Amino acid sequence: MCMTSVKLTFDMLLLPGGVANPDLLRLSERSINFIREFSIENKPIAAICHGPWTLINADVVAQKRLTSWPSLEVDLRNAGAHWVDQEVVIEGKLITSRKPADIPAFSRAIQVLLEETDVCPPRLGET
Repeated sequence: MCMTSVKLTFDMLLLPGGVANPDLLRLSERSINFIREFSIENKPIAAICHGPWTLINADVVAQKRLTSWPSLEVDLRNAGAHWVDQEVVIEGKLITSRKPADIPAFSRAIQVLLEETDVCPPRLGET
């Protein structure tokens, strides 16, 4: 995948949670490069639970404020991130969240970001 395809094809990247999915993505050089390209292009990225693990491998967490499943705190801090324990953290176009219970706030943050970046129009009845 090249930079042009990310720029022209995708509006946002959602990184899955759980333990197995992010762990497998971390082992895929193609996936890590894809994530890195999104960050370079300053496109919206959202990651929940263990999803921020992949951001570490893509070298895109340094100096960024974010959250995750609590067991990732040390890994993220070691990679230069400013980890906080909050249901959702918005750092520019990066949205992170901790756990399934935070999905409503995570989803609202994604919706707002997509509306602000004109990726999707406001919902019916909203202006």
